[in-house]
Amino acid sequence: MKWHGTTIVSVRTSGKVVIAGDGQVSMGPTVMKPNARKVRPLGDGTVIAGFAGATADAFSLFDRLEKKLEQYHGQLLRAAVELAKDWRTDKFLRNLEAMMIVADKDVTLILTGNGDVLEPVDGIAAIGSGGNFALAAARALKDYEPDAETLARKAMAVAADICVYTNDQLTVETLASAS
Repeated sequence: MKWHGTTIVSVRTSGKVVIAGDGQVSMGPTVMKPNARKVRPLGDGTVIAGFAGATADAFSLFDRLEKKLEQYHGQLLRAAVELAKDWRTDKFLRNLEAMMIVADKDVTLILTGNGDVLEPVDGIAAIGSGGNFALAAARALKDYEPDAETLARKAMAVAADICVYTNDQLTVETLASAS
């Protein structure tokens, strides 16, 4: 799957986990909105999430993930696996075009419609059209920038300079991290 129109990056370091996302919504070559909010807390605020892909689809997935978090008493990994199962097998859900990064104090995960629940080994994850740029920048800067939010903002700035579908109007959510 190739997604155009957003960049989401997550960084876990120095006792914090951060998810940052740009605000650009594009339709073809036209910027429709510069300040969309693609990153938000979920449930009781113990989980943060960001999406790339179709907005309505992402909100459907956020809603389903929140229900799974309630069902599994806030256990993000279990809720994410159950959502991924549904997403892959449910006739309605498997047509949704979005990807998500979700994180709590213990784990960061990338969720896809293929049934993937991926945990990055280095605490850094990125999705969307500028995701590879943000991922490369964050990995390169990790040894030099100890603050998770500063690192995420710098990585997003690199992506915004390179990817025409990414802008510098960020939404950033932060949680205390166990690692």
